[in-house]
Amino acid sequence: MNNSSDRSELFKDDFDSLEGLADRIGKVLDCPITIEDSNHRIISYSTHEENVDDARVATIIRRKVPENVINSLWKHGVMSRLFEQDEPVIVPAIEEVGLGNRIAVSVRKSNEVLGFIWAQTTDKTFGEDKLKLLKEASNLVQKQLLKLQIKKRKAEESYQEFFWQLLTGHAYQKDVIERQAKRFGLQLNGNLAIAMIEYDCEVTQTIEKHSYYLTETLELVQVVCRVFDQNQLILLIRLKSSENTIKVLNKFIGNFIHKISERMQISNVKGSFGTIYNTPQHSKDSYKHALKVLELKEQFPKELQNIYSYQELGVYQFLDELYQIRNRNHYQNYSIEKLRKYDLKHHTNLLTTLNVYLECDSNVHKAAKLIHVHTNTLNYRLKRIVEIAEVDLKDPNQKITLYLDLKLESMKRNDM
Repeated sequence: MNNSSDRSELFKDDFDSLEGLADRIGKVLDCPITIEDSNHRIISYSTHEENVDDARVATIIRRKVPENVINSLWKHGVMSRLFEQDEPVIVPAIEEVGLGNRIAVSVRKSNEVLGFIWAQTTDKTFGEDKLKLLKEASNLVQKQLLKLQIKKRKAEESYQEFFWQLLTGHAYQKDVIERQAKRFGLQLNGNLAIAMIEYDCEVTQTIEKHSYYLTETLELVQVVCRVFDQNQLILLIRLKSSENTIKVLNKFIGNFIHKISERMQISNVKGSFGTIYNTPQHSKDSYKHALKVLELKEQFPKELQNIYSYQELGVYQFLDELYQIRNRNHYQNYSIEKLRKYDLKHHTNLLTTLNVYLECDSNVHKAAKLIHVHTNTLNYRLKRIVEIAEVDLKDPNQKITLYLDLKLESMKRNDM
């Protein structure tokens, strides 16, 4: 087939759908073709006879590009180039993930990436004519992807309203929820939780798109619903297994924050998730818990830096309520006040020493290292604390009370 007949065959626009379009492109370019949406889900793929690589096989079986392949493409700078330009990108083999030689081109509408066309070239070399054909093929694919995008956006607008009803508790009857879930094709069985990502900056269209991109490409959990509320991304997550649910969600949030921070060059991204339930009726409660985690991370950034789970907040869950009770009763901790007065009078820092000691769960060696003193010095200070404050640091009840009241004092200072 010469170049002119190639063009007439390829761009004879008689397609009502994407089915068969990959075969047409593959026939003209003489190589296996895969058409994906912007989140690496397969839309269409050509038939192939032999010499297909492991990455192509795994993608077709799963109907989605494996996460390890996507990560490698980002690490090698392939995805950033595809998002930034509309020219075909030559992709050398990445053997560690079973990816052979490729040439890819993004399918876009103005600056928005709708999807990608991937040609597995193996040992073939594409000349300028074939590269031009691949680029022009993206125009044909664009028309079909735009139709899919319109349908998807209409569906998202409808289910987002239902999602907000779950978050606010307006949808609470089991039969109503099940009917709506069936209408939108949502899986609401199994273990569910609300997770949140909070950005410390204005959420641009680029950040929003990459956030949605990650909800589709990170494979640890299934994101059932998603919506942005100002600078917060709210997710309804369904866990694929009942094993290690908190561990899995922690890993998902951690991976999400790492990747979005790295790719968008942004910092101070926070994450959280609420209590895990086995019924969607409790989405409202999980949402409140996720919000609570973010609020407390703001108040205690150092202590809760690596905490995402409401379950793992421990006593921090109850600090707000206890703070209100203490304020209402004009309560003061006798032992803390005695140490404070002693420190002011003698220019010591026994109260700080006590705080660090309690933070280290009474580990003398760890506490001494943090405040840069010898363990003998710390033991002497603890002895003085016991004498001055009239406390027994071997009594867990007294230690917990001191620990909580010191936390409440830090909250009070933040309110001033």
